[in-house]
Amino acid sequence: MQSDTKPRWERRKDARPQELLAAALDLFVDRGYAATRLEDVARRAGVSKGTLYLYFENKEELFKAVVRDNIVAVIGRAEIDVAAADSTSCNELLRAMLRRWWADVASTRASGLAKLMVAEAGNFPEIARFYNEEVISRGHALIGSIVRRGVERGEFMPVDPEMMTRVLTAPVTMLMLWAHSFDPCCGPVDAEAFLDTWLGLVERGMARPV
Repeated sequence: MQSDTKPRWERRKDARPQELLAAALDLFVDRGYAATRLEDVARRAGVSKGTLYLYFENKEELFKAVVRDNIVAVIGRAEIDVAAADSTSCNELLRAMLRRWWADVASTRASGLAKLMVAEAGNFPEIARFYNEEVISRGHALIGSIVRRGVERGEFMPVDPEMMTRVLTAPVTMLMLWAHSFDPCCGPVDAEAFLDTWLGLVERGMARPV
């Protein structure tokens, strides 16, 4: 294996964008959008505020980068996998994608961004539009494409793909919000048991009668 021959200061410079994104994610989730200050993000990442501005023009651009790095990238990889899984049954594919969303986003620190959007979207319409376009609409389109494929193949009941997508995604969203709102006072929900129960209900409800 070839060793990294770059000087330590250069390796550190290459890592700074990811360090800033990690620090920003923590602060956005802990404090919300309005209360997160760029100087605090820089301090958390161990750099100056001026250094942060070398990579991100303002707080809105930093927030967008956090969302793209932690959520949009996951959706992009899932889109590629769904397009390549033409021979997989739509029921298996739907289960895989919903579980993947839970594993890669909903059970991670990034799930706190959903609570942030629910709480602050009304005060920051620009980031609300961005989140809707790049996360909600794109994620819904992906799930909707699986539902539509299943209906066309006769694997699912003839349902409205757009409406069914909203029905499918709402429980996961609620579970994310619970984890970031009620866990400390009411205790956590067993996510695996929840997903098993919910996906079983989905499978039975969408199955075409034999």
